[in-house]
Amino acid sequence: MTLSLYHRFTSEEWSRLRASTPLTLTQEDVAHLQGITERLSLDEVVQVYLPLSRLLSLYVQATQGLHQATRTFLGTTGPKVPYILGIAGSVAVGKSTTARVLQALLARWPSHPRVDLVTTDGFLYPNAVLQERGLMQRKGFPESYDLPRLLEFLAAVKSGAPEAHAPVYSHHAYDIVPGQTQAVRQPEVLILEGLNVLQSGAALGRRPVFVSDFFDFTIYVDADERHIEKWYVERFQMLLRTAFQDPTSYFHSLAGLGEEASRARAKEVWRTINGLNLRENILPTRERAHLVLVKGERHEVREVRLRKL
Repeated sequence: MTLSLYHRFTSEEWSRLRASTPLTLTQEDVAHLQGITERLSLDEVVQVYLPLSRLLSLYVQATQGLHQATRTFLGTTGPKVPYILGIAGSVAVGKSTTARVLQALLARWPSHPRVDLVTTDGFLYPNAVLQERGLMQRKGFPESYDLPRLLEFLAAVKSGAPEAHAPVYSHHAYDIVPGQTQAVRQPEVLILEGLNVLQSGAALGRRPVFVSDFFDFTIYVDADERHIEKWYVERFQMLLRTAFQDPTSYFHSLAGLGEEASRARAKEVWRTINGLNLRENILPTRERAHLVLVKGERHEVREVRLRKL
């Protein structure tokens, strides 16, 4: 007998679970939210993300009810505890787009909750530290993150602290922005998006703690590695024609690469860094997710897997 951890749905089967959840995004909104090489359609938002937002709405309500029941039992009052949603997946798989779409949809619930989005990029060590430790070619691997700081941030958020601060990362400068932070002030929902959020752990105090210990629900954005590599190469070449043309960009020195040279460079980076990180650290955490979005060759979600309770 083969046991499965997940209920599996085609995108068409999943879409029927939307029920009466209203569409609150326009095509213009979707165009603004999608990544530079993705083609997210309004139809896919309706088919995939609206049912997911309905599920999350039900889960958030249930979790808030559980917190209230605990406070009633203990006879105490306490600060508002945010519902924390973790989103994991490879570089270039589209997890940032998933995070932005869900943030927009959840913030448009009838109750108009506050939904904050934080990426783990801000918790990378600054380049100077990575260079000192010989980790610049391991940027994005678990050891390149300041895990104690990330765990302290999540502990503050989950304990209901009035304000918690996350460092800010600049993709333009390819580094942490000195002195700049993102303030998180007791949102109803916090979305934490990053490569290794289902894997990363470190000591907090006297015991080992994992980032995923703070999550109420987790999503893994999945696709065949061949497709992800293709998307990464396309994105790299797109950036060469756009953002990298700026003389202040960290990668401006690559702007003059031709078509073949740029493709070869992107493939080398994938082989030695991003693909390696995916296989060694990211993909092995997939089965820990509560929900898996499986993408096809054109970035479309073709299957949804929901963990059995």
